[in-house]
Amino acid sequence: MNAVALVTGASRGIGAATALALAEQGCDLAINCLTQREKADQVAAQVRAMGRQAIVIQADVADYDQVQQMVAQTVAQLGGLHVLVNNAGYSSHGTLDQLTPDAWRRMVGVTLDGAFFCAKAAAPHMRTAGWGRIVNVCSLRAMTGSDHGSHYASAKAGLIGLTKSLALELAPQVLVNGICPGFTATDMNRKALEAKGAEIRAKIPLQRVAEPRDIACVIAFLCSEGMNYVTGETINVNGGVYMR
Repeated sequence: MNAVALVTGASRGIGAATALALAEQGCDLAINCLTQREKADQVAAQVRAMGRQAIVIQADVADYDQVQQMVAQTVAQLGGLHVLVNNAGYSSHGTLDQLTPDAWRRMVGVTLDGAFFCAKAAAPHMRTAGWGRIVNVCSLRAMTGSDHGSHYASAKAGLIGLTKSLALELAPQVLVNGICPGFTATDMNRKALEAKGAEIRAKIPLQRVAEPRDIACVIAFLCSEGMNYVTGETINVNGGVYMR
């Protein structure tokens, strides 16, 4: 494939698995993290072991200046930017009466503003190259809503609208798609799975939660050269739980 990819929130979980899947597919990697530098360095080492280049960039995607610097560093050190995976995010719970305006703004800032900022900074480089892929990592909660995290569900639902809008705007050079993972075995979900794992699995037709690699393989497909006639779509990757 011989492309350059930037994956946000790539120090662990779905982001780390995506970086490795893209490296297997022939991408050099810019691995973004906010605080987990040591884990991000470990992911970069694995990418380099595959024979691909990798750099680690600490940046807060909710800060547009930092995003611009991150994209500029990616292009300067790796020679371009062709693939962007907007994965950065975090889990936070709270009902309407519990959530503060600051909690709402931070969630929207990281999840939705961050994806917009990254796409805005990256798209010109993809257009110059005449080829690009953007994948936004949404969530099952974008489809179902949440009774204990309206800020999270709303921000993720906003990503679906951003996906469709950017797909229209950036066609035909850049394809933009989203995915909505279901329950996935990540650090973010560890407590919930420990407390209610059996109950959660019972609701899933495939009878298991996803591994990060399950999600990463779909992202890698959406970023591939062979995937050249799908844009503006959001794919549910949830083991069938949404059918119930």
